[in-house]
Amino acid sequence: MSNTPDKIKRYYKFIRFMLKYWNSDLFRQTSAVARNEELLEEEDEEHKFDQTPEELVEDLKAMGPTYIKLGQLLSTRPDLLPEEYLSALAKLQDNVSPVPFEEVKKIIETELGTKISKAFNVFDEKPLASASIGQVHRAELHSGRPVAVKVQRPGISKQFMDDLDTLDELTAMAVKHLEKAKTYALDEVFAELRRILVNELDYKKEAQNLKTLKKNLTQYEHLIIPAPVNDYSSTRVLTMEFVSGKKITSLSPLRQMENDFSELVEELVEAYLQQIINDGFAHADPHPGNIKFTEDNKIALIDLGMVARFTPQLQENLIELLLAISQSNGEKTAHSLLKMSELTEESQKKEFSKTVSDVIMESENSRAKDLQTGRILIQLNRLALATHIKLPIQINILGKILLNLDQIVAMLDPEFDLRAAIQRNVHEIMRKKMLSELKPENFFSTLIESKHFLEKMPERMNQISENLANNEFKIKIDAIDEKRVTDGFQKVANRITLGLIIASMVVGASMLMQVPSDFTIFGYPGLAILFFLLAAVGAIVLSYVIIFRDENLNN
Repeated sequence: MSNTPDKIKRYYKFIRFMLKYWNSDLFRQTSAVARNEELLEEEDEEHKFDQTPEELVEDLKAMGPTYIKLGQLLSTRPDLLPEEYLSALAKLQDNVSPVPFEEVKKIIETELGTKISKAFNVFDEKPLASASIGQVHRAELHSGRPVAVKVQRPGISKQFMDDLDTLDELTAMAVKHLEKAKTYALDEVFAELRRILVNELDYKKEAQNLKTLKKNLTQYEHLIIPAPVNDYSSTRVLTMEFVSGKKITSLSPLRQMENDFSELVEELVEAYLQQIINDGFAHADPHPGNIKFTEDNKIALIDLGMVARFTPQLQENLIELLLAISQSNGEKTAHSLLKMSELTEESQKKEFSKTVSDVIMESENSRAKDLQTGRILIQLNRLALATHIKLPIQINILGKILLNLDQIVAMLDPEFDLRAAIQRNVHEIMRKKMLSELKPENFFSTLIESKHFLEKMPERMNQISENLANNEFKIKIDAIDEKRVTDGFQKVANRITLGLIIASMVVGASMLMQVPSDFTIFGYPGLAILFFLLAAVGAIVLSYVIIFRDENLNN
């Protein structure tokens, strides 16, 4: 661990924070989430702490931008924190003081290599929004095209990386020495948060994410993904199409009553299922603050700093999982989750399967306004933690996507049946996926593999037949080594026998001590002393073999 003055300050800042909240409701309730929700209610009357979720928010703000962003990321992890803390941390999405325009101007001119007046016809000095990593300004290109320009805060990248390195060391130390940190895989949680944050610091990656998602969702006419402007973008500056609209949470009740948004909601749900199941590339943070609702009733996804990727194998597993949940089939849901999980000797599969079935059955007739679909997956993540079953991180990401999707759908059409929509769209998307996989390149790949198989088949069959005819056919089974087990039993029997012989010699020598004899050693009957000596030598040899040789073999 480094001991430079700056790092010592960072260690002190974090350790002071942890000491303050270690025995607070935050960690107590986080533990109870995984243990038993009822236990939390019983403990509430006995334990009262001064720290509140609102105080946590203020402390994170005081600790700086890195901790603000980590708080924002944790607000999207309902599997880790209790509800009241999630609500409080969600407030960190706003309320960050803007960077002075002179500094913004300097960053833009340094990154783009030209004066801001040459790059833009109009540039609004007042930001549209300000966040912990950067802020957004409205501008206009010389062609008259309106754009939004996201500019990274000065020095933020170095500050983030220094803080993240410090946290990396501290979480590794915590997992090594604290059982609670090890149980909740604190190092893995932090590694995932770090990966997301590092990606968000590179605006080139976000620009590429915008391009990819725009291409993948071209068929959906009511969804807008702003295209980046490559010549006006860099690692610290991102220029993209400007989309006029309001946050979807500001949708007025009157507008909801005047319009039927069921078709728009259906398209939105299909688009997200398409991203997850077919494309394997999804917008991972569709919370209402990242969604704009336009005047012509379209939805714009404006922030693609966080994306999720799903492997082909995981996509197939997620199809099974989503279908099982949409059909309220608890048994299939549990089976799908276990198939994707990492299991250990401590895993409680029966308890997990039974509780999963209960959870799925209880939410069978839910509607969009009940916000159940994403919440169920989050609940199953918590249950897996409590029963020592490790689900892939993508299950949590999917739960978070669906949880945010639930909120958006509930705003537009509270009576929408999300489960029925999943069933309708999953089948259609599966059909498209199968058709897309029938590409010539996939066909030729299968054809080449079949050709190799058929070429080798006669030779292999001939070899098998020859071995069978000569009685040389062998099947190797990786099972218990019978010879080793037999040798072990024989070794035990030999030692028991030798021990009995030594004991008999001691008893016999004791009896001979009472018989007078002319042959003496040290004044005692000689034969008895010889038996004692033989027994002692045998006991020493046996003890040496047991203590030293067996120890070496075990190591």
